[in-house]
Amino acid sequence: MISYYSNTFSHWDSVKTLDTWLKENKVPGIYGIDTRELTKVLREKGAMLGRIVPASCKKYEKIHDPNKDNQVDIVSCKEVITYNSGKKKKIVLVDCGVKNNILRCLIKRDIEVTRVPWNYDFNKLKWDGLFISNGPGDPDLCGEAVEHLKVAIKGNKPIFGICMGNQLLSKAGGAEIYKLKYGHRSHNQPVRMVGTDRCFVTSQNHGYAVDGKTLGKDWEPLFVNMNDGTNEGIRHKTKPFFSAQFHPEASSGPTDTEFLFDEFVKML
Repeated sequence: MISYYSNTFSHWDSVKTLDTWLKENKVPGIYGIDTRELTKVLREKGAMLGRIVPASCKKYEKIHDPNKDNQVDIVSCKEVITYNSGKKKKIVLVDCGVKNNILRCLIKRDIEVTRVPWNYDFNKLKWDGLFISNGPGDPDLCGEAVEHLKVAIKGNKPIFGICMGNQLLSKAGGAEIYKLKYGHRSHNQPVRMVGTDRCFVTSQNHGYAVDGKTLGKDWEPLFVNMNDGTNEGIRHKTKPFFSAQFHPEASSGPTDTEFLFDEFVKML
């Protein structure tokens, strides 16, 4: 996006226009819009669907709503993958779109990690702990994963979820999810551990949140957002289940919540 675009080029080393280069590389670009006004609209109305349409286009199809697609199914692995095979402790990682640094954080803690597709029935495997990863899109479209989690939480083996993992674990525990007006996007979101004065600056990137008021009687909030009071994690009152809405593996950014991985491993 640029404020002004020139249709010609004059630099002695130029070989083509910016427009030509963008088209060759299939990169969209726009100019001539009031970005300040756009910011004001988004601030008042929240995140909305939009599209870039060339002025030359006289007819186009009805806009497709990506929120109706199961984004998790698109980005999840399609087969079972094992890392650190042969280690004493074994965990299953439910891949909802896992970040590579989450894998690194788990692997470097000397445990075997079996990565499975988001809708895989991991209950038929043998494991010491269960990890539910981050991922994009609407958690309400991941019903299969929630049903498998409902079976898992009947047991007592440790479970840890991050971001989408927090939402899916919450749904398995009976909670409801809602879409945030703006979402949380940044490396500097402050959260507080419930019941303490411990606060952390966290990295976040999510558009949905857990409705803490709908948590089942066996669950309680673990973290809360200091800006808007929204839920940032849950834990079971008696079993070794917990989750975080933020990203403790964030890189670059603060790493002061990476201890959550250590807490999970200690439970195995």
